[in-house]
Amino acid sequence: MSVFWVPDGLDGERIDTAAARMTGWSRSRLADHVTTGRVRLDGEPVTKTSLRVRAGQMLDIDEMDVAVARVEPRLADDVQVVYMDESLVVIDKPAGVAAHPSLGWDGPDVVAHLAAAGITVATSGPPERQGIVQRLDVGTSGLMVIARSEAAYSSLKHQFRSHTVEKVYEAVVQGHPDPPAGTVDAPIARAPGAQWRFTVRTGGRPSVTHYETMELMRGASLLRLNLETGRTHQIRVHMQAVKHPLVGDLTYGADPVLAARLKLTRQWLHAKELGFEHPATAEWVRFRSEPPDDLRQALELLRAC
Repeated sequence: MSVFWVPDGLDGERIDTAAARMTGWSRSRLADHVTTGRVRLDGEPVTKTSLRVRAGQMLDIDEMDVAVARVEPRLADDVQVVYMDESLVVIDKPAGVAAHPSLGWDGPDVVAHLAAAGITVATSGPPERQGIVQRLDVGTSGLMVIARSEAAYSSLKHQFRSHTVEKVYEAVVQGHPDPPAGTVDAPIARAPGAQWRFTVRTGGRPSVTHYETMELMRGASLLRLNLETGRTHQIRVHMQAVKHPLVGDLTYGADPVLAARLKLTRQWLHAKELGFEHPATAEWVRFRSEPPDDLRQALELLRAC
């Protein structure tokens, strides 16, 4: 028997889909396990593959031959430690670095970097995601917090789930949003037939993004965004939904000609500010990061148009 804890990123997914993501098995193979009584959720046998799971639930699967990502200590270029104490470490993650190992990704990741750097983290969470309480896309740069103690892991996970963490991003989008400031309140779900792309869809997980236009340029706008929720690709999906995709975000409808002109190989998106209650002191702490060179250079090119 193998035991898994459902992560935040799979909250609300069908049990066969969630189990496939966590184990590397096919959905059809897992469906067979369900129908033969070899899958349990929080100790109770599962009878339907359509059952929805919730973050933090325990999933037991019998006779598992699981393909899992492994942590291989490996330093990643340009990962900066912004703050560290016995409870947590805050890093400034560059684009091109994943939050943790995953099947199909052979590039650098935060968990492997911290292991190689001798920075211990909490043991809570799946083996390949120990200490991870939030994630940034591979192509998104900026601030991440990782728990170093079990108490910090529990506290930070609770804060993220209850939406009390302050998460502020900067993004450059195509066009000029109208109104210039507002809220996108639209549910997000996996796009039909796509493994790694998401879309606004009825029945998806509630998702709320607040935005404010900071600067207008020819054909583009610099936005400040505050997230109430933290869904996978949330900003990217919401901006595409309102017809203003992130500059450089070819996955979500950005103009490839403009991306090439700006020499962008990823979406213009940066996790600029991160604020939360410190797990040990209960004091409010806030960290700030400036966009890296590739984003700054692209912005200057836009301003010069």
